[in-house]
Amino acid sequence: MNILILGSGGREHALAWAVMQNPKCDKLIVAPGNGGIAQIATCASLDIEDPTAVATFAYDNAIDFVIVGPEAPLAAGIADRLREEGILVFGPSAEAAKLEASKRFTKEICAAAGAPTAGYASFTEAEPARAYVREQGAPIVIKADGLAAGKGVIVAMDEATALEAIDDMFGGAFGGAGAEVVIEEFMTGEEASFFVLCDGETVLPIGTAQDHKRVGEGDTGPNTGGMGAYSPAPIMTDEVTQKALDEIVTPCVAEMARRGTPYQGVLYVGLMIENGQPRLVEYNVRFGDPECQVLMLRLGAQALDLLHAAAEARLAETRVNWADDHAMTIVLAANGYPGAYEKGSVIGGLEDLPETAFEMCFHAGTQRKDGRFLASGGRVLNATARGATLQEARDRAYALADAVDWPQGFFRRDIGWRAL
Repeated sequence: MNILILGSGGREHALAWAVMQNPKCDKLIVAPGNGGIAQIATCASLDIEDPTAVATFAYDNAIDFVIVGPEAPLAAGIADRLREEGILVFGPSAEAAKLEASKRFTKEICAAAGAPTAGYASFTEAEPARAYVREQGAPIVIKADGLAAGKGVIVAMDEATALEAIDDMFGGAFGGAGAEVVIEEFMTGEEASFFVLCDGETVLPIGTAQDHKRVGEGDTGPNTGGMGAYSPAPIMTDEVTQKALDEIVTPCVAEMARRGTPYQGVLYVGLMIENGQPRLVEYNVRFGDPECQVLMLRLGAQALDLLHAAAEARLAETRVNWADDHAMTIVLAANGYPGAYEKGSVIGGLEDLPETAFEMCFHAGTQRKDGRFLASGGRVLNATARGATLQEARDRAYALADAVDWPQGFFRRDIGWRAL
C-alpha cells in the first residue's frame, strides 16, 4: 500500500514508525512531517486542512490509504472529501468529528445515550455564564466549546479564576472556539485515557494510558499538551474497562449511528474514575499526544492492520495481539513552555540514540537543517520505551532522555509516579 499520514507531531512520528514496521506498507508520505519523520518517510508540503488539496495530492501520488493524525483536518471535512473521491481514509466525517469539535454536541450525545458524565450548562454570552458560576460555586470547569488545540479547558479551583476564564473565552482568547462556552461540574477521582477503534458499528478496545498534563513535577503548574504518559493505566481494570465500554462508548457510538452519522476512526475516551465507576470527561476524535507514542510502541506493526480494518469496516473479525508489557514516554520541551519559548536551538546526540522495538525517540517539534536537528516547537521530543514492567520501561525512557544533548530543553523526572 501507498500510505499518506497527515500531521507533524510526535503522534504522527509514532504512527509513521508503526506503519513502517508493517510489510504491507510500500511507500509512506507524511504531510507536513518533521525532522524526525523525514528520517523514515517522505515528507511533503501540503495544507492538510484543505480538502481539495489533500484529495488532489492523494490522487496524484496514487495513495491507497490516508491516516489523519490531528483533529483540525477532520473537523475541516478531509475524511468526507477523500471518501467522495473513493480514497480509503482512517478518520471520522466532519459531522462525527463534532464529538471533539463541540463540547455541547458531546453532552447532547451522552444525554441521548444515557452515558454518565458531568452535569453542565452551555452559554453564548458572558453575563449568564458568570451568573451560573456564582450560583454553582467552585471548583468548576470552564470549556471553550470548539477546538482550541487542547488548551480550551480551565479547571477553576476558585470563583475568580472561573470568571476570568469566561471573560478570556468570550474575549477571543481562543478565537472562534470560545464563541460558546460549556460550564461543567467538577468531577473528582483519577483520570485515565481509553482508546477504541470504531468502524461505524463495531467497537474494538486497543489500549489504555495515563498522561501528565501539568508542566511541573508532582503534577503542579500550568496545564500543557502533555509532559509524559504510560500504558497500560493501572486504574483501568478489566471491570472498569468493561463498564466504560457498556455504559459510555457503545451507547454513544450506537447513538451516532442512529443519527445517520456513524463514527469511524479512533475514539480517545477521557474518563474520570471514582470508586470503580467511570464517567466521561471528553471525547477526542484522534489519538492522544503523547499517549499515541506509548500505544504505537506496544502495538508495533499490527497498528496498520487495525487502522485499515477500521477504515474497511472489518473490526468484527479483528483482534488485538497485546504483549504483556508496559511503555512510557517522556516529553522533552523547550525552556519556557507552555509559556514563551525560543525556537531554533540545536539538539545534539539524537543520531546516537537506539532505535529498536523497545526504545524510540519520537520527534514532535524538530526540523532538519544543514545536517543538524533544530527545535521548532514547544514540545520537541518524546523519549519512549517499553519493558516487562513499568519500572523497566521508565528506566529505559529516562536513559534515552538523559542521552539527549539539549541545554535549552527540560523534562519532568517523575512521569509515572502515581503508578510506581
